[in-house]
Amino acid sequence: METIQQKLEELNQLVLQGRALEAFDKFYHPQVAMQENELAPTIGKVANRTREEEFFNNVTEFRSAAVIAMAVNQNVSFVVWKYDYTHRQWGVRNYTQVSVQRWQDGQIIHEQFFYGN
Repeated sequence: METIQQKLEELNQLVLQGRALEAFDKFYHPQVAMQENELAPTIGKVANRTREEEFFNNVTEFRSAAVIAMAVNQNVSFVVWKYDYTHRQWGVRNYTQVSVQRWQDGQIIHEQFFYGN
């Protein structure tokens, strides 16, 4: 049985390979809640997959993504990401983001993203 650490490492590798939607399908719980900073969360896998697709469809240039740090403790994990891309609506984005995941039944049930605006 894979540990959360192993699952998180595989998820990160899929993202780095440009396969984020595949990672989403594999590692996210049907009832997942995803939240940007302190905004209200989007609830459910279908709604969140649609949100992810819209994001990727609006990226006009993807220059890089890198994992800076990660940790796992029981059913909570976090990843510090460095992103550099251009978005159709937001323009050039070059920032550091912390993603905090809560795991249930071997999948991510809640994920919150922390970053500056």
